Amino acid sequence: MTTLGRIAAVATAGLGAAWLAAGTATAAAPLATPTETVKAAANVAAYNGSCGAGYSVVNSADIGKLGTVYLTYSATTGENCVVTVRAVKGAAVHMVASLGLGTNTADVIDDGYYTSYAGPVFLDGRGMCMSWRGEINGEVAGKNWTNCDARVR
Repeated sequence: MTTLGRIAAVATAGLGAAWLAAGTATAAAPLATPTETVKAAANVAAYNGSCGAGYSVVNSADIGKLGTVYLTYSATTGENCVVTVRAVKGAAVHMVASLGLGTNTADVIDDGYYTSYAGPVFLDGRGMCMSWRGEINGEVAGKNWTNCDARVR
């Protein structure tokens, strides 16, 4: 390996400028290969199971550091469910869980003041794309036109 190659490897491995300045770039930790899987970061708030038995999480979005909105699905019923979960339970704050067909996020809404979660809200989504969102104390997250049935794509 050339000196330039060793310097690049050390810099890429994040070993810092001190190694480069000292000229001790003789060995670097192996770099991750493209085939290695990197574990996704955990959500801010854990799913609480409030959609019920048979529902699996199929999508989620963190609402800043305040919590997470979850989209779940039941293959048995064909229904989607959305629940917005706070990271830390506390005094009641304004929260929203909403779910819609296509690009509409407001077909079904739970909007109120809650201490731990909003929802669940349910909607049959067979053959449709879903749009969904959650809100905690004015901060909003969600996604439009997701989890489409293969016939819609």
